[in-house]
Amino acid sequence: MVANFEILTAHRFYLGLEIAGSNDPVDAIFLECRGFQRTQEVIEVCEVTSQTWGAKGQSKGRVVRTKLPGNAKSGNLTLRRGMTFSAAFWKWFQQVQDGKWGEQRRDASLVIYSQGSDEVARFNFFRSWPTSYKITDVSARSTEIEVEELEVAFEDFERIK
Repeated sequence: MVANFEILTAHRFYLGLEIAGSNDPVDAIFLECRGFQRTQEVIEVCEVTSQTWGAKGQSKGRVVRTKLPGNAKSGNLTLRRGMTFSAAFWKWFQQVQDGKWGEQRRDASLVIYSQGSDEVARFNFFRSWPTSYKITDVSARSTEIEVEELEVAFEDFERIK
């Protein structure tokens, strides 16, 4: 029997952020996440072999390039949500800005939920801290909701579900 997998499309899921050390089970619900990236650097090694090559048997060697995996690197995570009364993200950012960043590096989990509130995927982030806090431009004539944006740097992550 072939399993049917649901593709996660817009407005069919939401994101929850859980920060270690928090009293709340879910610290925020987000509708948008950008910069979710992990890359592996490539180290290119160039060697000259001692073998003969070519039609005339040249003996100057042949250049061989080998590509090896280097350091893994994470992008910064940008989370956006409609602004709420909660000042938790601002306080977290303020602590880092005030020089207490060592104490504010926290592990966190980004959880993807279905519309039925079932956990679909979980990513654990390690040693994360906020690098940027932003609120969209404010206009008294606008009918749009205010959006709060938080950019978070992290050292490592794993997908566990």
